[in-house]
Amino acid sequence: MDLNDDLLLRYSRHILLPEVGVAGQQRITQATVLIVGAGGLGCPAALYLGASGVGTLLLADGDSVDLTNLQRQIGHATAAIGENKADSLSRSIRAINPEIEVKSIAAALAGDALHEAVEAVDLVVDASDNFATRHAVNRACVALRRPLVSGAAIGFSGQLAVFDSRRPASPCYHCLFPDHAEEPEVRCAEAGVFSPLVGVIGAMQAMEALKLLAGVGETLIGRLLLWDGLQTGVRVMNVPRDPACPVCGAAAFQAG
Repeated sequence: MDLNDDLLLRYSRHILLPEVGVAGQQRITQATVLIVGAGGLGCPAALYLGASGVGTLLLADGDSVDLTNLQRQIGHATAAIGENKADSLSRSIRAINPEIEVKSIAAALAGDALHEAVEAVDLVVDASDNFATRHAVNRACVALRRPLVSGAAIGFSGQLAVFDSRRPASPCYHCLFPDHAEEPEVRCAEAGVFSPLVGVIGAMQAMEALKLLAGVGETLIGRLLLWDGLQTGVRVMNVPRDPACPVCGAAAFQAG
C-alpha cells in the first residue's frame, strides 16, 4: 500500500516520530498480522493495530458476543450480542480505518487451518484465553518462523512476552510454560477480571507488534513482563531459551 496524501495525514503522528518516519509506517502498512482471539485482549490489540495502519488484519475467534463480555471487550457493542466476535470486531476496526483490509475467521483455529493462517502473515498476536491454544499457536509460529506476541490477563494481573524464532537466542512459549506443567487454568468466567487490565495488556501487545513491524526500539524478546494492576507495579524477567525444548530446541528440528 502506497502512502498517498490522505494516508500521510492519517498516520502523520507516527511519521513525525523520527524512530518511525515514512519508512517505518510503510513497513506497517505493508504488513499482515493474525490476531488469535477477539475478546478482552484481542479487542484493544486489534483496534490499535487497525488504527495504526497494519495493511491486513486476520481476526480469528469462534465465540459469540455475550452480555458479560461488554464490561471489558471494547470492540463489541451491545447490538452485537449473539454475533461472532471476529465479525463484530472486524466491523469496529473498519469503522475506525476503512483504508485497511480486515478478514474475520469465525472459528477457533487449529490443525491445518492454524498452520495456513500463520503461514500467510508476518506476525501473530496471541490474545487467546487457554493454554491449549497458546501452545498450538506457539508451535505453528516456531515451525514457520513467525514472531509471536503473547499476552494474558486475569483478576488484576497481566503478563506479556515476545518470541521470535528467527533469532537463535529467542525462547519460545514452551520454554517459559511447558505444556506438561501441571498449572491450574483459571479463566475470567471463574475468577473475574478488572476491565482496564485487558486494555493495558492488549495495548502493550499492539505496541510490541508495531515495534517489530516497523523495526524500532527494543522488544520483549527473551523477557517476560508481569503487570500488577492492584498495586500498580511492573516486573520484567529474563526468559532463557531451553536448548532441550521439544518445540524450538535443536532436537525438535532434527526430528522434523
